[in-house]
Amino acid sequence: MTHPRTSPATPDADTESHPPTEGHAPTDAHAPTEGHSATENPLPTERQADTKPQADATHPADPEDAKPLALTSPTELRAHLAARLHTAARAWLHRALDEAAANPGTHGPISVWELRIAEAGRRCGPDHADAARVLILHAARADTDALSRVYFQGTGAERRAVLQALPHLVPGPQALPLVEDALRTNDTRLLAAAVGPYAARHLDSHQWRHAVLKCLFTGVHVETVADLDRRAHRDTELARMLGDYAAERTAAGRPVPEDLYRVLTLTDPPDTPPAPAAQRGGRGTDGKES
Repeated sequence: MTHPRTSPATPDADTESHPPTEGHAPTDAHAPTEGHSATENPLPTERQADTKPQADATHPADPEDAKPLALTSPTELRAHLAARLHTAARAWLHRALDEAAANPGTHGPISVWELRIAEAGRRCGPDHADAARVLILHAARADTDALSRVYFQGTGAERRAVLQALPHLVPGPQALPLVEDALRTNDTRLLAAAVGPYAARHLDSHQWRHAVLKCLFTGVHVETVADLDRRAHRDTELARMLGDYAAERTAAGRPVPEDLYRVLTLTDPPDTPPAPAAQRGGRGTDGKES
């Protein structure tokens, strides 16, 4: 993210993705270091992590990481990382958070904490980079303008971290353009971050319904949609949209995602039909938005 971009960011997180060897913190913030991973177990590079099969893109591999970052307090996140990062990575993160706290907001062409966000994948490893970036954004007390700058100039991974940080940093709807931008993509990890608690709190009914349908179109599991039960309850318009989508897929001889029936049940229409066994299939990752 060291240069502004005029085209959409790719899902690739960092081009420099080798975490440091334990006990040997690199002296150059931009020089990749060969050696062991920054975390307790060897990890793939962040580029590899962001190009896993998309069916796994919205689910953490580690059960301990199952709680969404957007619902985890900065204190919990910091304790979580402290228990999992090696010495050099912990020291780097501590320095990065101190720098961000000492130089909050935006300064000049690029703030020091923005550089640290760009380095997080290489320093902390891909499994923990999102959490490190959320912590740095929180320490920098990034406002909507700063978050927008990081989002629109950043990689897919950096954009994801911004979306996950929104509930911690923006109390009002000012950052909705970032959520709306993410919902226009087909990057499943970005979509999963976009439908978090900030979207549940601030998207209007029309936008929120289309966000749910976008998850079904792209195969993002609906359990990632924050506050789904409350917002879907007795939403007859959402039920109609889901019914239309199911009918379109059935008419085309394509399977109806299991998740659609789960959401349809949550809408609680009076005559919700059971899902025909012959129609039930995968999660609709081959679906196309109409």
